[in-house]
Amino acid sequence: MTQIPSELSAHRFVRACLRQPVDRTPVWFLRQAGRYMQEYMEVRRNHSLLEICKRPELAAEVTITAAEKLDVDAAIIFADLLLPLECMGLAFEFQAGEGPVIHKPLRNAAAIDALVTTRAGELAYVGEAIQRVVAHFKGRLGMIGFCGAPFTLASYMIEGGGSRNYIETKTLMYRQPDAWRKLLDKLVTVLLDFAAQQVAAGADVMQIFDSWAGALAIPDYREFVLPATKTLVREVQTLGVPVIYFGVDTASLLPAMREAGADVLGLDWRTPLDKAWRELDYACAVQGNLDPITLFAEQELIRTRVRQILDQAGGRPGHIFNLGHGIVPGTPVENVQAVVKFVREYVPEVRRG
Repeated sequence: MTQIPSELSAHRFVRACLRQPVDRTPVWFLRQAGRYMQEYMEVRRNHSLLEICKRPELAAEVTITAAEKLDVDAAIIFADLLLPLECMGLAFEFQAGEGPVIHKPLRNAAAIDALVTTRAGELAYVGEAIQRVVAHFKGRLGMIGFCGAPFTLASYMIEGGGSRNYIETKTLMYRQPDAWRKLLDKLVTVLLDFAAQQVAAGADVMQIFDSWAGALAIPDYREFVLPATKTLVREVQTLGVPVIYFGVDTASLLPAMREAGADVLGLDWRTPLDKAWRELDYACAVQGNLDPITLFAEQELIRTRVRQILDQAGGRPGHIFNLGHGIVPGTPVENVQAVVKFVREYVPEVRRG
């Protein structure tokens, strides 16, 4: 288990990541700064997504505003998973209605050989934004840095954007395994440098997003993805911070994902929290896992679903309340705020034995 500096031990969120007792379940939200919040949309009216990411004062502003408005236990820096691609020599842009687009996707070993791994310093703007957030909160809540996982970033680089079937990614993985492993090794090098910058800037925890790992069969995950992911997780832990590892539609992969060694596994909403945690032998903390679309329901139903998840956690040390994926546009802000209230009102039964 990762050990943390004593000055961080007061953070309820960090203690929960390490399965240490806390006074109450900490809560924060995936994509808590986003298009559902009016304050964020006001910033977006004048600035593109990438501009917000690359201007530390703007990234810090939207991070702080969301954390304060929701009164959560942790702030996650506003950034984008794909930022490291630029410093590796792979340009991308966000197109309206299309999401990220990479115009020259990787399709062969030569393109992978051309990727650069020595320019992670160009991402220093993310660390500067973290410094600003840390200075603002002065230790009042946890600070989360993050990066994409090797597989998820590789899939974007190869597909040229999002994908339904990941045909190009899996074809390269199967038919050019040496090139595939070289790509993941290069990603690990850059991501570790990126994570180190964020930790040096004040991140208490690093979250690694393997958003598309759920597209993999278990044998493929173990053979082609787990080794590089395990290396990244363990190297980030040597920086002195806990690691959260999260993917979507990964219920079948959870035991294999646990082998990556992260302190916390993020659970999506498709599997009961108690079942998933039990199958993991309670060997790590868990984060989740309210269906984000539940936030469109009446608050009484939301309260019921929140209580069901907390009941499933059973007061066991090591649960962080969150959604099973990110907040979506159009979500009523007052319902997100209500979840925080419901989590804080909850009184668990006393565990015996």
